Amino acid sequence: MIKTLVSPCSVVGFGSQKLKSCKKLKTRAVRMELTITQPDDWHLHLRDGDLLQAVVPHSASHFRRAIVMPNLKPPVTSTAAAITYRESIMKALPVGTSFDPLMTLYLTDKTQPQEIKLARESGVVYAVKLYPAGATTNSQDGVTDLFGKCLPVLEEMVKQNMPLLVHGEVTDPSIDVFDREKIFIETVLQPLIQRLPQLKVVMEHITTMDAVNFVESCKEGFVGATVTPQHLLLNRNALFQGGLQPHNYCLPVLKREIHREAIVKAVTSGSKKFFLGTDSAPHERRRKETSCGCAGIYSAPVALSLYAKVFDEAGALDKLEAFTSFNGPDFYGLPRNSSKTTLKKAPWKVPEVLSFSFGEIVPMFAGETLQWQASFE
Repeated sequence: MIKTLVSPCSVVGFGSQKLKSCKKLKTRAVRMELTITQPDDWHLHLRDGDLLQAVVPHSASHFRRAIVMPNLKPPVTSTAAAITYRESIMKALPVGTSFDPLMTLYLTDKTQPQEIKLARESGVVYAVKLYPAGATTNSQDGVTDLFGKCLPVLEEMVKQNMPLLVHGEVTDPSIDVFDREKIFIETVLQPLIQRLPQLKVVMEHITTMDAVNFVESCKEGFVGATVTPQHLLLNRNALFQGGLQPHNYCLPVLKREIHREAIVKAVTSGSKKFFLGTDSAPHERRRKETSCGCAGIYSAPVALSLYAKVFDEAGALDKLEAFTSFNGPDFYGLPRNSSKTTLKKAPWKVPEVLSFSFGEIVPMFAGETLQWQASFE
C-alpha cells in the first residue's frame, strides 16, 4: 500500500534556519510511504566466525528469511554440516529476532543421492547450490562435470522437489569473463533443462540480457532468477570510474549498460520469475583493497533502500512487493510472510565504513545519500 503524506514545507532539515525558511515558503511537499509484506533474501552469504557475528544482524533486521549460501571453508556439503551451520547462525542472532535461515548444500562431484533424501527430511535444507569449480569465492571444491558426475543426484532432486541454485558461469580460461554467463546458458543450462524439465532451477544473480531472455523462455514455476541490487544499479563502468573500485567488484562481474537495462525492465515488469536475492557478500576491507582483492559486494544494510530506488525510478513501485516478498516464497512453495515493512522516502547517508573488532567492512554505496528508508512492525 502506497501512502502519500503532505508536509508543510518543501525543505527537509534539522537546523532552525531551515525550519524558519519552510514557514516563510508556505509550500507543501509530498512524502511517500510504501507498506509491503516483509521481504526475504533468496541469496545471502553470512560467512562464519567473526564475520558471521558482525553481519547477521543487518540481514535479520531487514529480512524475515534468507537462503544461506554454503561456500564456507570447508564447504557445507552434508545435511549434518548444514544443521551445525544453522545453529551457529541462530546463536549469532540478536535476542528477539525472528529471522529464519534456510540452509543449502554445496554440490560436489562426490555428492550422493542419499544426501538429498537426508536434506529433504531434515526440514532445514531447502536447496542445493551448484558452483562450477573455480567460478567464485571458495568454489574450488565445486563441480567439474555436471552431467558425468552429478546426474543421479540431480534426478533425486527432481524426486524430492529440491531446487538447484546455479552460479551460471563457465570457468574455461579461454572464455572472456564478460561472456561466461552467456556460454553457460548455451552449454550447460539449456541442456540441463531439456534433460530434466521437472528440475526446479534458480539462476542466481543474473547479469545479462541473455539470462533474462532464457528465464523468460522457461516454464513458470520451474526456472526462476534472483537479482542483486548491484546488477540493477551498476554497469561495468563502476569498476573503473575515478580509478579501480574494488568494492564494486563481484562475481559474476558487472556487465554493459544494455544488460543492466534489460534486467531492470524484467524485474519491474511484474514477471513472477524474478525475485530478490542480494548476494550480499561481506569481506574485510583489507581483503578487498589488496593486490588480489576478493569478489563480493556487501549490500545487506542498504539492499531494501536500493531496490526501492530502482522501482521508484522505473515508475513501478506497485510492482515492488511482488518482487521482494511474493515471487520467492511462491517459487519455493513456502508461505508468504505475515509481517510488514514500511519504506519511507526520507534521505539518509550510508556510512563510509562499518567498524568491528576484527576490522572494517565497506558497504555498497558507502558515503552516498539514499532516498528510501525501511522500518518494521
